Amino acid sequence: MKSLFLATAAVAAFAAAPALAQDGVGSIGVAYANTEVDFAGLTAEGEGVAVDAGFAVPVAGDWTVTLDGAFAYNLDGAANQDDTNVNGRVHASRNFGDVRVGAFAGGAEVGDEQLWSFGAEAQTRLNKTTLTGSVAYETIEGADADIWSVGADAAYFITPKFRVNGGLGWSTVDAGGLDTDGYAANVGGEYQFADTGISLTAGYTHAEFEDFDLQADTVMVGLRFSFGGDLQTRERAGADLGRTVAGIGALAGAL
Repeated sequence: MKSLFLATAAVAAFAAAPALAQDGVGSIGVAYANTEVDFAGLTAEGEGVAVDAGFAVPVAGDWTVTLDGAFAYNLDGAANQDDTNVNGRVHASRNFGDVRVGAFAGGAEVGDEQLWSFGAEAQTRLNKTTLTGSVAYETIEGADADIWSVGADAAYFITPKFRVNGGLGWSTVDAGGLDTDGYAANVGGEYQFADTGISLTAGYTHAEFEDFDLQADTVMVGLRFSFGGDLQTRERAGADLGRTVAGIGALAGAL
């Protein structure tokens, strides 16, 4: 059963975003992804679609609350399989000049597995560049699992409406005698059309688990609608924090 907290965080990101457009900054997007998986020399291909939302609202002084959530559907699953995925997070952060420091809590559910995540994040803004880093601890409900992850992302704004970015992530998993490391690297970009809130997104991710001879390559394209400002305003308001959260979920999503 999907947890009340997780569903609430995800649904709130969708339902409240339009209502808070006058006070906050955020976006809603839809994307298509194609993934090629290589497992011990055997290859497979999969497709999926996802809808996500995220918004940030200032609450007191330099403090900001950010909600993000997503619903995804695997287009290639078996008829008797749960092919949906839901995830959601709540972030609380504070600005110190050009530096944002915060913490987050949330989770993801894929099939029958529930994963909870808790972590810290920091972001610094340097003219046209935004650097973000995060660390996360995660656990799988009902399992003896400890997962630690770190991630980093660098975004460069060619213009306030045109962003390119690249990121790296690493996770170590210790679950009932299973001990393995996972890695992910991604590049992407977003271009917002002039005089509109609509933008085109694209990205590529490579992920692998070294002890299982398992790796995947994912290509994504999508459309996004932003409110409250351009792409640079959106990111620096804290509305894109969910995009750069460290965690095994990023690896599992790519795989």
